[in-house]
Amino acid sequence: MDRVKSDRLLSILLLLQTRGRVPAAELATRLEVSVRTIYRDIESLSAAGVPVYAERGRHGGIALLPGFRTDVTGLTTEEARALFVLAAEGAHRALGLDDALGSALRKVMAALPAPHRPAAELTSRRILVDPGRWLSGPRPAVDLDTLHTAVFADRRLRLRYRHSGETRTRTYTVDPYGLVSKAGTWYLVADRRRRSQLFRADRVAAATVLDTPVRRREGVELADVWEVLRRQVEERPAGFRATARVLRPRLDLFVRIMGPALVEPPCDTGGPWVTVELALQELRAVRQLLQFATTVEVLEPPEARAELARAAASVGEMYAEAGRADAGQGKAGEAEDGHGGTGPAAVSDPSHPVDPGPAPAP
Repeated sequence: MDRVKSDRLLSILLLLQTRGRVPAAELATRLEVSVRTIYRDIESLSAAGVPVYAERGRHGGIALLPGFRTDVTGLTTEEARALFVLAAEGAHRALGLDDALGSALRKVMAALPAPHRPAAELTSRRILVDPGRWLSGPRPAVDLDTLHTAVFADRRLRLRYRHSGETRTRTYTVDPYGLVSKAGTWYLVADRRRRSQLFRADRVAAATVLDTPVRRREGVELADVWEVLRRQVEERPAGFRATARVLRPRLDLFVRIMGPALVEPPCDTGGPWVTVELALQELRAVRQLLQFATTVEVLEPPEARAELARAAASVGEMYAEAGRADAGQGKAGEAEDGHGGTGPAAVSDPSHPVDPGPAPAP
C-alpha cells in the first residue's frame, strides 16, 4: 500500500472515531478525493478488520461499530512539529488552556519515537508566532469564559454589546457557532434571528448563558459561516477612493499602518515618492493621513485634499488658541512677579542653565 493511501485510511479512521457517522461526500471533500475513492478505502479498512459500515438515506453515512477504538501514537517528525507550531499561536492563552496545552504536548512528546523527540522539541525553541500587529497598541482585556462555555455547552447567549462608534450597548439573544481568532482579535460567530453575524469579543459588555439549547441551522458549521462573513467584510465596497504619494523612507511605516486600506501594492516608479491607492469607508477617513504630516500627500480627488486642508486648519487654530491663552497667562504671571516682561527671567540654579533646544531646521 502506498504512503498516500495509508495516510488517507488513517485520516478516515480518525475522522470516524471523533465525529461518529460522516457522509461519504464530506469525507471526499475533506480528503480531496472522489466519493468512489472513499468507498474503495472503506472496503480496504473492512478487509483489514476495521468494523466500518455504510448507511444509506438522508441521515446516512459511514460509521464505525459502537465501542471500537484505536490508539494511534505513531506520529512522524513533521506531524509533531506541526503540533508544536500550532501551540505557538497563542489562542490557548485567551481560552485559559495554557496548562492543558502543556500537559498535552508532554504526552505527545512521550508518545514520539525517541529519534523524533529532539526535532519536535527544537521546533518550540525555533518557531515563535506572535498574532499581534505592529504598532497596534495595547488590546482591551477580553473575558472569553462565558462565550467559551456557551459554545461548548450548545446554549444560547444573551449579549449586551457595544457597536463600533457607539457608547450605549444593545441587547441581543444569539445562537453561537463558535469563536474565531483573527489577527489577534477574538470574534463570536453567531446567528441572530437566523442571520449570521460577527461580534467582537472586546465589545461584549456582558454575556449570559441561557438554559435554552442553541438553534443552529442544520448542516451549517462554524467554518462555513466564518467563510461567508469573512468574504462579506473583505469584499465590502469602499465608500471612497483616494490617490496619494508617500516619501520613500516612510513607505514601510505607511504600509504597516494603512495596509488594510491599500487597493493594491504600492506603485514604485523609482523616484523619491511612491504612489498608493487607498479605499476608505468615507471622505472623512482621509483625516487619518494627517499623522504622517508632510511625508504623505493626497493627490486626488480634490475633495479629499480639501478635507485634509480643513482638518489641518482646524488643528492649527486649536493650537493657536491654546498658544494665545498660554501667552496671556504668562504675561499675567510676569506682572505679578514684578518683571513685566522687560528683563530676563531669573535662573534658579546658575550651574544648570536652561537648554535652548536644537536650532530650527533651515
